[in-house]
Amino acid sequence: MTRLNPITTPRHQLRAEKAARNKEAALNAFVGKKAEIDVMLARLQGLSDDHFNADPDEVNWGHVGTLEHYASLLKRITDSAFSEGEHAE
Repeated sequence: MTRLNPITTPRHQLRAEKAARNKEAALNAFVGKKAEIDVMLARLQGLSDDHFNADPDEVNWGHVGTLEHYASLLKRITDSAFSEGEHAE
């Protein structure tokens, strides 16, 4: 994108250009964060598909506690994302 000359360009046009650059930067940041989340979700799904690396013959209360911790963290995220729990309106 070519930048406008601040000396010869009207202020409203300069503000519009700055707003357009800002919007584009926000969109790029959003897409990047979404990609990070998609990778994390895929990794978590793979771990879940593998029963969180727990051998069924070896499962103990420690494994349950670990999953309880994971579930509580994910609940905080889903409550926020879906306006539920403490985030309910």
